[in-house]
Amino acid sequence: MSTSNHQQEAVKFAYWVPNVSGGLVVSNIEQRTSWDFEYNKKLAQIAEKSGFEYALSQIRFTAGYGAEFQHESVSFSHALLAATTNLKVIAAILPGPWNPILAAKQLATIDILTQGRVAINVVSGWFRGEFYAIGEPWLDHDERYRRSREFIEALKGIWTTDNFSYSGDFYRFHNFSLKPKPIQQPHPEIFQGGSSRAARDNAAAVSDWYFTNGNTVEGIKAQVDDIRAKAAANNHKVKIGVNAFIIARETEAEAKAVLEEIIAKANPDAVHGFAHEVKNAGKASPEGEGNWAKSTFEDLVQYNDGFKTNLIGTPQQIAERIVELKSVGVDLVLSAFLHFQEEVAYFGEKVLPLVRELESKKLAIAA
Repeated sequence: MSTSNHQQEAVKFAYWVPNVSGGLVVSNIEQRTSWDFEYNKKLAQIAEKSGFEYALSQIRFTAGYGAEFQHESVSFSHALLAATTNLKVIAAILPGPWNPILAAKQLATIDILTQGRVAINVVSGWFRGEFYAIGEPWLDHDERYRRSREFIEALKGIWTTDNFSYSGDFYRFHNFSLKPKPIQQPHPEIFQGGSSRAARDNAAAVSDWYFTNGNTVEGIKAQVDDIRAKAAANNHKVKIGVNAFIIARETEAEAKAVLEEIIAKANPDAVHGFAHEVKNAGKASPEGEGNWAKSTFEDLVQYNDGFKTNLIGTPQQIAERIVELKSVGVDLVLSAFLHFQEEVAYFGEKVLPLVRELESKKLAIAA
């Protein structure tokens, strides 16, 4: 996407679906957020009304780090789609437990039933204990991403080609035709995350969207520039989504006090356990780094470094920072909140209109 086209497109918003217990921070602070369906159904309807284009469901099979209970992502996503009319729901899927044909068939059916509103987030895997618990082999770091690459290539082939054949190290197909195919053309959107070289290489070659953990504007710009250059070399285009934990309050002092309370009430055993797991996963990459390589204890109180993005303050401050993120190439903000229903509504009422106003002013100046 060219810089001018990027600036003309409004930045999009997604929210993390709390389909696992414990909320989106590893803290004992009160969270008026629930993992049950009725709460999530209402939340999806609020988010849709508030201007969110996407919701991202989480895939977890086992308890750990505050997530004692987990609803399965694909079926939960379908239920949220059935309760809304415009929201697109991104179902997280883990190669290993799923194979490409199961995912392709499931999502094609849901796509048809929901008039083209389902997407997929391919999660390569960071939780070794979970793989062990469910009897799945734990591959080396780059092998996990190589499997994800084949998974995405197979998905795209199944969705777009009749008599599809594929011969990889992980997946093989022989003259297979999926009928009916999805409504979305050329296929449902494919999201993928990670910060390692292997993750960026995958996104730059085969994914529609690349999710990155929270970071400073400078850190995000470096990632965006790298992945866009790699994608251009592959004659490919990829959009960028960034994770952010949003604390919008009437004053900056109120917002910062909430952040301080979240960290003060963090569950240290759970945070250290999570840190150990994810940093080991990253160290297994050839460059010795992954998503969480430079994350501090405070950063890891929010699973995906959401505090680092610094969308914490007044509606005006947050809107200005979002437009700054857009200026370095961010297409979508993936949001988490402490009290999802009321804070998503507040964001839609107080923050999003300011973002649109600032975007319009920038376009007018550029014209």
